[in-house]
Amino acid sequence: MKDFYDIAGMPTAAGSPEWLATHPVPTVSTPIYDRLLAAGGKFVGKTHTDELAWSLNGENAHYGTPTNPAAPGRIPGGSSSGSASATAGGLVDFAIGSDTGGSVRLPASYCGVYGIRTTHGRIPLDAAVPLAPSYDTAGWFARSPQIMEEVGKVLLDGARPARPVKKLLIARDLFAAVDPKVSAALQPALEHLVKLVGSSEDVDVAHGDYPAWRNVFRVLQSEEAWAAQGAWIEAVKPKLGPGVKERFAAAAVTDKSEIADAKALREKIVARLLSLISADTVMVLPTSPGIAPLLNTPADQLDLFRARAIELLCLAGHAGLPQISIPAATLDGCPLGLSIIGGRNCDEDILHLAVQMGQA
Repeated sequence: MKDFYDIAGMPTAAGSPEWLATHPVPTVSTPIYDRLLAAGGKFVGKTHTDELAWSLNGENAHYGTPTNPAAPGRIPGGSSSGSASATAGGLVDFAIGSDTGGSVRLPASYCGVYGIRTTHGRIPLDAAVPLAPSYDTAGWFARSPQIMEEVGKVLLDGARPARPVKKLLIARDLFAAVDPKVSAALQPALEHLVKLVGSSEDVDVAHGDYPAWRNVFRVLQSEEAWAAQGAWIEAVKPKLGPGVKERFAAAAVTDKSEIADAKALREKIVARLLSLISADTVMVLPTSPGIAPLLNTPADQLDLFRARAIELLCLAGHAGLPQISIPAATLDGCPLGLSIIGGRNCDEDILHLAVQMGQA
């Protein structure tokens, strides 16, 4: 389990030595942990996370960088870095992460495993460290779609049998936004999915507005992150690592009019996405703009890549939709994920579609 969740009797660090030092050892476990144990799961340990879960890289200035078993010499992705690494390396059958802006989906793509962000609010995040509560969700990784589906039966509130997906929307503008080599590498898996579903349509999702959609996520995540952790940061003055430090500093002075504008645009984004994706209609898109960047990539290059990634990853977050990343291809010997976004509370359906893809 990602060290973002509380487990009774075990300290929670949230990727921060100073968080660890200033918070008592939990006496109550997150319900996710209790459900898994009750279903026969065996707890192995906690996994590393980016500091306060606010990064997509997996590089923690205090605790180091977990190995990417599928692409040695490259970052594992974050913030659920340790969970992705442990799963990809075969240390566990599955591992629990959390996803706010891509923290399960992106490391799943980088490490060549399955990873799901669940419908917002469907799995309780009690006894977990908040980052941006209107985006925070639970998720998990596995090397097989069958295990992904089994975990869903335990964790999803009101879990039900999967229903058939009747239509596939191909996010034409988002495939065009990534490197042509990425689109080409994903094409066989996309064609396989089209054949499996039987009905497909190319759509332009954001009509060129995805930089604005990304900015809405940046503004609202910043507002919520400061509301969640600002008082602790001002009181403790922790020595935050690179990137995380700058993001919290910017969050502290987020402009109120910018927040209001972002909330208004988010409502329009949600309406657009819900007009496309429904109970029996899913959307497919690249999980990531490319393969995992190399370790020690300069910060300015990582920031540019992060921005491009968020343009793909923010859709499901804005609308609270479930999204699964499937290890669909390789490029230059490194994994690439293909993502399926389902309708609200249609987590079971996209999990089962991943199983069907693996069987067909």
